Amino acid sequence: MFLIILGYFAVLSLLAFVMMRIDKTQAQRRGQRIPEKNLWSVAIFGGGIGAYAGMMAFRHKTKHTNFRVGFLLLAAIDVALLIWSFKEFG
Repeated sequence: MFLIILGYFAVLSLLAFVMMRIDKTQAQRRGQRIPEKNLWSVAIFGGGIGAYAGMMAFRHKTKHTNFRVGFLLLAAIDVALLIWSFKEFG
């Protein structure tokens, strides 16, 4: 069961990370952006680690306090859930 949960978080985190890269690239090119609600949705449903990592790696949305604090909080919650699930099912 733990591996399923870990896989779920890994896939969503990878998706969030890639979305942050795409949105940063589009912002630089003044292209079509990924809506903020989509970035938040992926982060809320398990991609918090990837969203935070992408934000820091690409220096994207770092001036927005709600993203800095929100993505960090979601990443912390995701880590806590992974630790709990490892203890419970691992």
